Formats: sequence, structure tokens, C-alpha cells
Amino acid sequence: MKTPLWWSWWDPSTMISPVLILFSAFLCHVASAGRTCPMPENLPFATVVPLRTSYDPGEQIVYSCKPGYVSRGGMRRFTCPLTGMWPINTLRCVPRVCPFAGILENGVVRYTTFEYPNSIHFTCNTGFYLNGTSSATCTEEGKWSPDIPVCARVTCPPPPVPKFALLKDYRPSTGNNSFYQDTAVFKCLPFFAMFGNDTVMCTHLGNWTRLPECREVKCPFPSRPDNGFVNYPAKPVLLYKDRATFGCHDTYKLEGPEEVECTKTGNWSGLPSCKASCKISVKKATVLYQEKKVKIQEQFKNGMMHGEKVHFFCKNKEKTCSYTEEARCVDGTFEIPKCFKAQFSAFLENGCIRHDAVLK
Repeated sequence: MKTPLWWSWWDPSTMISPVLILFSAFLCHVASAGRTCPMPENLPFATVVPLRTSYDPGEQIVYSCKPGYVSRGGMRRFTCPLTGMWPINTLRCVPRVCPFAGILENGVVRYTTFEYPNSIHFTCNTGFYLNGTSSATCTEEGKWSPDIPVCARVTCPPPPVPKFALLKDYRPSTGNNSFYQDTAVFKCLPFFAMFGNDTVMCTHLGNWTRLPECREVKCPFPSRPDNGFVNYPAKPVLLYKDRATFGCHDTYKLEGPEEVECTKTGNWSGLPSCKASCKISVKKATVLYQEKKVKIQEQFKNGMMHGEKVHFFCKNKEKTCSYTEEARCVDGTFEIPKCFKAQFSAFLENGCIRHDAVLK
């Protein structure tokens, strides 16, 4: 029997199905017909391998997130289908998140987000300094670099002691050092004057405020007042804080301080003078002295001392009552009020004067 022609090319020993042959021919037909996949979708922060402008059916691509980003949802591997259209891609690449760093003890953290590749910035409160960097960046691995700093206390070394000075009060806060706003107080050696503030403070920069100076100050010998005397230390030179005392002879009164001191300006704190007493020219008169009626010739028979005062009675021409006028001894001069008339003295002594008005 003659073998059919179609059977002659099919050899069962090869085990190749005619269906497979037909399918392969179909794929070749589709490929030759131009059913290729286009360049894949560009996803933010992702890369595609291999990346070409077109792909044949059956070829694969793999999406991966760039360093610093992690995948969320969707597939990573895709195969170009016979339709020439890539499947819908739901893959998303999101930034890594670094640990929370929003609290810095004794300082402030400034930030917008903790995600890669953002940075955060650090500042310390006054009296503290950054031990570390002023900023850190969230890395691809989701860690801060450099490490988060700490705010350390500002300290000052022991304050230098000025020449001719001593530390009056100094209490270090830690060891032999001081913290921000700690103070130290100085005093000068005897007869040295201090210029500047005796108290210094540890600043936020780790140093002390301006130190005072102790200088030697000399004062001239004080002059003896007219009609008086002065006493001061028996020394060849009178220095800061040395003292002098003044006094007056009989019938003279000291005007000004009895004791004065050599000041840091090189001058005495005061120079008093001696004022003369006054002789009373009125032979007979009743006056008010220290709120009492007295006879002036008896009260001041030895004269009136400088600065003392009395009130004379004067007659009111329009009324029957009287009024008073003050008279004061001023360095040997005593002026009697013009309104005073000796002939009216007896009348005014008995008088109708209003004492409450006089005493005001």
C-alpha cells in the first residue's frame, strides 16, 4: 500500500506534534506581524532591567527601587504578553524613614520630615553647646548620619584673679569649673580701688565677663579749714579709703561732714568749712525758738551759732493781730526783719498771734 504524502514527513520517532509545529508557526507569525511591547512605564524612584524601547513577547523585565527607597505593593517582574501590552503596574517606591529624632535634651530639632534624603538641624539652648554636628541626613539605609549630637553644658575654668585682687566669693559647680551664669566676686587689697564690676559671670561662650582692675589711688593731704583743724593718718602718702576728721574752734560751727574719705577718683568725699557765730544786736525782744517763746537776749547771750533760726513777731498794720518773720544766723551775719519794731514787743508778747500759723 502506498504511504500518503502527508504521512511521509511525519516520523513518529521524532515525537514532534503537528500541533506544536502549528503553534510555533503562529508565534512566528505574530512576532513577524509586529506585536511587541513598548518601553515600560517610568515609575518614580525605580529602575527597569533591561531597559529598551521595545520587547518581544515572552521577554521579561524586572523593576527595582532605587537606593533609599522600598517597594510597596504590586509585582516586580513582568513578561511581555502576545498582546504587546504590559500588565497594569501597581508597584510604588517610597522613601525609607529614619528613626524619630524630634527631641534633643536642652536643645531644639528643626525638621520637615524624617524621610530619605532629608536632613534635620540642631541648636542648643543658651548655656549649652553642640557636642557633635549641627545637622544629620537620613541615609539610604534609613539611619542618621552623622550620629545625633547632644547638648552639653557650657563650663568656664576658674576665673583669673586680677593683680592686687583676691577672690571674695567663688563656688565652682562641677569640679573646679563653673557652669553658665555662675558668678565669682573679687575684692581689692587694702588701699587699692576697684574699677569695674566686682562680680563676673560665666558666659555662654565659656569665658568670664570683663574682670575688674585694682589700682593704687592717692589723695592729696586735706587742707585745714579756716578757724578749724583737720586730723589724718601720719603717713607719707594718703591712699584710697584713708580717712580724715575735721573740727572747728569755739564759736564756729562745722558745715559739712566731720569725717571724709579718700575716694577712687583721688579726691576726698567732702571738705567741710567752719562758719562763724552771730552777735545779736537786739537788746530786748521775745521770739519763737524751737516752738517756744524765749527772750532773745537771754537765750543767745553768747551769740547764735551758724544755722540757728528764730521767728520775730511783727505787727500787722491793717489788723490787730501779728505775724512772724524768720531770721537765721548765716556765717556771722544775722539780719533782723524790717517789720520788727521794738516798741511793739510788749503788745505782741501778750498778743493775739496765731501760734498754729507760726509753727507751720
